[in-house]
Amino acid sequence: MIPVIVLAIPLFLLLVALEALSYRFLPDDEERGFEARDTATSLSMGAGSQVVGLPWKAVTVVVYAAAYTVTPLRMPASSGWTWLLLFLADDLAYYVFHRAHHRIRVLWASHVVHHSSLRYNLSTALRQSWTPMASLPFWLPLALVGIPVWMILLQQSVSLLYQFFLHTERVDTLWRPIEWVLNTPSHHRVHHGSNRAYLDRNYGGILIVWDRLLRTFEPEGERVTYGLTKNIGTYNPLRVAFHEFAAIGRDVRRACGLRDRLGYVFGPPGWSPDGSR
Repeated sequence: MIPVIVLAIPLFLLLVALEALSYRFLPDDEERGFEARDTATSLSMGAGSQVVGLPWKAVTVVVYAAAYTVTPLRMPASSGWTWLLLFLADDLAYYVFHRAHHRIRVLWASHVVHHSSLRYNLSTALRQSWTPMASLPFWLPLALVGIPVWMILLQQSVSLLYQFFLHTERVDTLWRPIEWVLNTPSHHRVHHGSNRAYLDRNYGGILIVWDRLLRTFEPEGERVTYGLTKNIGTYNPLRVAFHEFAAIGRDVRRACGLRDRLGYVFGPPGWSPDGSR
């Protein structure tokens, strides 16, 4: 089965082009818009992630299929309750996955790619990691409760499709009930902000209610500054993909003792032995 995301690539590229044209004919001085080198890097990262992701997706399918085979539980695909459970469980799994990738440095080293652009547009959604290996455990419980593997993969694709449309400054806040329940461009702009008030906020995929319940929600207020707290200053896809892994390696080599080495790898981004970072 061809992944839904692969089928959607022509649509993604068309919408990126249309959004770029909208800035040409309807410019907004308060929005960052597009920059050719930045967009080229985002598209390169997206293409590379699809190539790297193919064998890993195969591994994921095998593991989930094995888990589904050994569990005695079965959730029928014909039941609407199964689809509702899948929607909620997938979205919660994404929240946990996303939060972990912001709070554990070795996982952040993979996810930081997506936050490395100083721009915020639809091409930013395509700036994806080339090291997605840590994603597998977060959705494994869905297979263990008896949800068919094809349903899990389909819902993951639906979530990613939805999140593509969050990466834009062209959409302001939406109707308040929508903003309260769903993740929106406004909420996700906050997530991409390097402003101190916006760090580690709004992890949700489709729903924003997990952030509200678990106290990681922050509404959009002050102007968002996109990028990292320490930007990398490069458009080189290889450096974008692996710069944080290299930084971890440097810190581990300089560290004194096992505790400090483990802290640099598994502590939160910015961890240091004396707390100075």
